[in-house]
Amino acid sequence: MSAQNPGRRKLTAREAAARFGVSTRTIKRVMAEPRDEFLARAAARRAHAVDLRTQGLTYAEIAEVMECSTGTVGRLLHDARKLAEREDAEGQAQAS
Repeated sequence: MSAQNPGRRKLTAREAAARFGVSTRTIKRVMAEPRDEFLARAAARRAHAVDLRTQGLTYAEIAEVMECSTGTVGRLLHDARKLAEREDAEGQAQAS
């Protein structure tokens, strides 16, 4: 079941549950961003970080452009690299 009202929220699930008197599970189920939208947004963030890195920017510069921490930049680049390796391995396995 996808969210009835998809979109980015300002409250945490715990805060919303306390405000509305329901469980955090109910809040997550009703308010969650649909998975395909989340995955598309995550892929776009990874691609943007990789693009900036290929332009020669440092982690600090990328973090400033993307308005996140250098740790997040490192995580995005690491995830992008691991996903690319996994796709390459799957492609080679299918070619054999």
